[in-house]
Amino acid sequence: MQTATNPHNHRWQKYLASRRLCAQEREPFIVEGKLIRMVGLTLEAVGCQAPVGGRCIIQSAANQHIEAEVVGFSGDRTYLMPTGDIRGLLPNSRVIPTGQIYDAAVGDDMLGRVISGVGKPLDGRGPINSSHRVPLTGVAKNPLERQPIRDVLDVGVRAINGLLTVGRGQRLGLFAGSGVGKSVLLGMMTRYTNADVIVVALVGERGREVKEFVDDTLGKEGLARSIVVATPADDPPLLRMHGAMLATSIAEHYRDQGKHVLLLMDSLTRFAQAQREIALAIGEPPATKGYPPSAFAKLPALVERAGNGGIKGGSITGLYTVLAEGDDQQDPIVDAARAILDGHIVLSRKMADSGCYPAIDVEASISRTKKQITTDKHQSVARHFRDLYSTYQQNRDLISVGAYTAGADPHLDQAVSAYPNLVNYLKQDINHHVSFEDSVNQLNGLFVNHAQTDSVQGGQV
Repeated sequence: MQTATNPHNHRWQKYLASRRLCAQEREPFIVEGKLIRMVGLTLEAVGCQAPVGGRCIIQSAANQHIEAEVVGFSGDRTYLMPTGDIRGLLPNSRVIPTGQIYDAAVGDDMLGRVISGVGKPLDGRGPINSSHRVPLTGVAKNPLERQPIRDVLDVGVRAINGLLTVGRGQRLGLFAGSGVGKSVLLGMMTRYTNADVIVVALVGERGREVKEFVDDTLGKEGLARSIVVATPADDPPLLRMHGAMLATSIAEHYRDQGKHVLLLMDSLTRFAQAQREIALAIGEPPATKGYPPSAFAKLPALVERAGNGGIKGGSITGLYTVLAEGDDQQDPIVDAARAILDGHIVLSRKMADSGCYPAIDVEASISRTKKQITTDKHQSVARHFRDLYSTYQQNRDLISVGAYTAGADPHLDQAVSAYPNLVNYLKQDINHHVSFEDSVNQLNGLFVNHAQTDSVQGGQV
């Protein structure tokens, strides 16, 4: 019997082993599909194997590659939404899944730059060399690992510092209709707030406002420590959503490094409207005022990513503008944002029309973290301010028609006497910075000469 190993068999076994190794290391085969329908911005493809949120490449007639994201499916049909121009698409165009999800490049090279919703530079200053990448959707944090809000954040605006004190790591909403000074107030807070890094997301706004915000609001000094993500109104809805998510991912990157980040988003309403466009386009039924349920689910998923971090000590203080259509404070997005944010500042059109800027309606505004970060004396004086201001507003018509009689109501007398000083306290020039300490001192000084304010609701002033 022959016992020696056949050299031919040995070579054959070695060859098979090498082929098996190559097969294991080879990337899985990509199952391509084809485009069968396009209505508006909704693309339908068949034959694809791609998960929701996956990136796909669609080849156009000019052999150009158009990126799209999977946003849903029905049976064997996959729904995609493009992130760019869709001109040139033809029926049966190739749809190639990439096997990847959308992520963001982050790094210090982005400081001082203006980028698009896909991270490409818009300022003409060359490419951004950032190799570290993070997912656009972020990573959910254990709520028990977050540090509590304990430090005051000086925003440089007297009315906010004194009456609606903001804490570092707070998520605050700026609720306003159009043309009442929302962008101006946001710009003041951008310039005057002490933060290591400022991340600005301009979502769905007018294109001209991007350059104005960069040149006039931020300026050279402000831009040096800022990153601006711009997705104007003419961008596809998916790209507008990506702009908000990209800005939040960048802010998370710096927070995880232990830095204090100021995240400004203008506006949260445009983010919700972009999701509404996508959801309605793929057939999701509307729920409230044309908004589908997914729009309300996306809001907390985005906002909850801001806030304080863990033991490294970093924080993201989020300022989100919310558009109240027709000054309706019961607008569904306004109502939803009010419920998930840590406070809200309402801007009044009546105050803006009377020339009081910033037009902050102190009666309708609130900071939910003020009690944890301010002293009892500060809270007492702020309550007294609101009490006198509210008393005057409730009797404003009576006073205007001359039906008010001095001496009939001592509390109303005090409100009428103090009202001019209260309004002056709320007013502030756009180029005037007022520190937190000065804001509190000036608030206390309003009532020094009023004998009846020696005791306010059981507390000494």
